[in-house]
Amino acid sequence: MRNRRPKVLFLVSEDWYFWSHRLPVARIARDQGWEVVVLTRLADHEARIHGEGFRPVPLVLRRGSRHPADAIRTIRHIASVYRQERPDLVHHVNLKMCLLGGASARIAGVPRVVNGLTGMGFLFAGDSLSNRVLRSAVLVLFRPLSRRNGAHLIVQNRDDLAFLEARGVAVPGRTHLIRGSGVDIDRFRPTPEPEGTPIVTYVGRMLADKGLNELAAAARLLRTRNRTCRVVLVGPTDPENPQSLAPATLQGWHSEGIVEWWGKQEDIPAIWSGSTVAVLPSYREGLPKALLEAGAAGRPLIATDVPGCRELVRDGVDGILVPPRDPEALADAIETLLDSAELRARFGASARQRAVTEFSEEVIAAQTLDVYRTLLNDQGRRDT
Repeated sequence: MRNRRPKVLFLVSEDWYFWSHRLPVARIARDQGWEVVVLTRLADHEARIHGEGFRPVPLVLRRGSRHPADAIRTIRHIASVYRQERPDLVHHVNLKMCLLGGASARIAGVPRVVNGLTGMGFLFAGDSLSNRVLRSAVLVLFRPLSRRNGAHLIVQNRDDLAFLEARGVAVPGRTHLIRGSGVDIDRFRPTPEPEGTPIVTYVGRMLADKGLNELAAAARLLRTRNRTCRVVLVGPTDPENPQSLAPATLQGWHSEGIVEWWGKQEDIPAIWSGSTVAVLPSYREGLPKALLEAGAAGRPLIATDVPGCRELVRDGVDGILVPPRDPEALADAIETLLDSAELRARFGASARQRAVTEFSEEVIAAQTLDVYRTLLNDQGRRDT
């Protein structure tokens, strides 16, 4: 008979990402009797994680490294933590953590694994020779980790699900479509549009594969068309990510007067309250939390017609989808919404309604806990 409460361990590369994307699931697990351990690189959120009654454990990881020796050291480190903690279930968050954590779980004999993909990453957004080679290698490595006994897979959109099914990575009966991380529909609420010059806002890290070069080009086009609006970028750079834009590039755009770079901001509800339109011209997503929060705040959405974005934005219903890497189409979509207050209001109301009914934190967390319970009740669970 089990004489202790079950233990779930989250493997997440950064503590801020756990806090912004996995906190609701961890809270519900805690409230339902689970012990929660968070293995992550500890920085600004360690005290807050402690304050929730979770136990943070420092992760030794060079996130931007692709060197095999660094990967091997990280796998050994994670496996040692898994042996010490002896979790009933580990939840790996993002593709890299699924690969490193999956190998570690096999070494340490962890009986149950949830591989949670938050999108396929920049390797799957481009078609260069190096990307194709690395994609093939990733799939070869991930396939056996995903198909091992006791492993379940969570994907965030139907495009990724179909892609992984076609390549034998997603196992029928052990793969779950759970769309995103959820949104706090009480924290993000509709407010009246701001007065004055319209503000078109992007929220997220300053990465090239988020389509920010195209957004800057679209802003230039809008200026040549004598369109009065402000294009605002909110978020930090990410030096460990190879797609990170240089601060000099962002400051150059700012000095040129085509965009405003506000850097990292804490009060995101206030950002969306002060915005007219939300934009994300990304090359590929899991399910974009920034657009989900903008929609919950009643803002109309502009996004690219790519995996993840089209899972959330319904063209002509709650926003406009445009082709990726197309500044002119992006500028046209921005103009369309700036020209019609009625369209903005209709799209924003639809986005809010869908956030409430389909994407609230409670809905997404409950779906994830169902996966945990399924795994815990599977034959061969470990009793102690």
